[in-house]
Amino acid sequence: MNVKILFRAGMRYAKRPEVYEIAHVVEHLAFGANAKFSNEQDFEADFTKNGAYHNAWTSDFSVCYESECANFEWERILALQQIAISQPRFNEAELKSEKGNVKAELTGYMNDYARLLWPRLQQMVGENVPDLQERLKTINNIQLKDIREHYRRTHTAKNMRFIIAGNLHRRKHKIIKLLNHWDLKPGERFEIPQDELHSAAPVLIRRKDASNITFAFSWLVPRRLDPSEVYAMNCLNHILTGTMSSRILGQARKNGLVYGICSDLSNSWHNASWDFDGEVNTESAEDLFALIRQELERILSGKIDDSDIVAAKSYATGRYEMGAQTVGQISDYYADGYFTNESLTKYDRMPALIHKITKEGMVKLAQEFFHSNIHAFAAVSSIDKATINRLAAQLSFSEEQK
Repeated sequence: MNVKILFRAGMRYAKRPEVYEIAHVVEHLAFGANAKFSNEQDFEADFTKNGAYHNAWTSDFSVCYESECANFEWERILALQQIAISQPRFNEAELKSEKGNVKAELTGYMNDYARLLWPRLQQMVGENVPDLQERLKTINNIQLKDIREHYRRTHTAKNMRFIIAGNLHRRKHKIIKLLNHWDLKPGERFEIPQDELHSAAPVLIRRKDASNITFAFSWLVPRRLDPSEVYAMNCLNHILTGTMSSRILGQARKNGLVYGICSDLSNSWHNASWDFDGEVNTESAEDLFALIRQELERILSGKIDDSDIVAAKSYATGRYEMGAQTVGQISDYYADGYFTNESLTKYDRMPALIHKITKEGMVKLAQEFFHSNIHAFAAVSSIDKATINRLAAQLSFSEEQK
């Protein structure tokens, strides 16, 4: 059985900017002392004794607790998860330890150039988030009273959503009864903050030891896409970067320009973003971005080969057939839409949505993203800013290009 419990309790819901990282620390404390166990080690030993797994993650808006266990011990594991989430016993010793662990985690991210890029991109388009350096500075400000306040305010019944996947035959009513008896105050369902989005000039994050260019760029539209549009964009991303035969990645690999480049869609409550990222050697960068521009121009002008669409839809159908073999896969499928937008698209609807994907639909969506006038380009490198500006200009990200 796979269980995901999510609260809108992420960093954006910190009481004040000076303790921005508090949600992350609360997440780290989730499997520490509680009503039954005096410390994290005892809880961990009991939780995992039959092979069960647990983890948690934090984002701008969410804190999610996840577990997976064998079928025979689902009730024991759900009860342990309930104790950890609804009856924590926060203490100074564990707070000190986890503040150190969070600090070590974020410091490690400072050496991961992709993790440096995305907060800067968010800032560039107007999202109210700090970068990694700014987040690190807030950790020492967090006190035990702040932890308890954030927990009490955010970990409430109305602010909770859950997904449970497994053998639920004759168990649904029992599970619902158990969940209804969790010791959580009613509370309120938090709204997702809405930022005023805008475009930005290209940004270079200079690192003297960066031997290549790590880059990312995004186009955003100020609306949420519906499920059919999400599948159309997923199909388009597959055509562009999905495999070694794709239009951008495939040609780039064939020509020795780049080891990897990805494109993806992020569909949130108030907006959607079409994102690209990768790493490229300096001597190959101009050729790679000329290729990206060429293929995006083909898409925007409607020049998508019918064979590419057939292949992408065939690939999506195969992934559908393989995509529900484990409880974790089933849970992950529903998590993206339900936790982000509170939308449910039943798994068996996927073939019909794939079938309805059209060239016209993909082109129309690509044009909407490209002409939205909300975009950003960032890179981490040791090269000069003029080179980054030239690469961005290939994608019409420079004012002089308009």
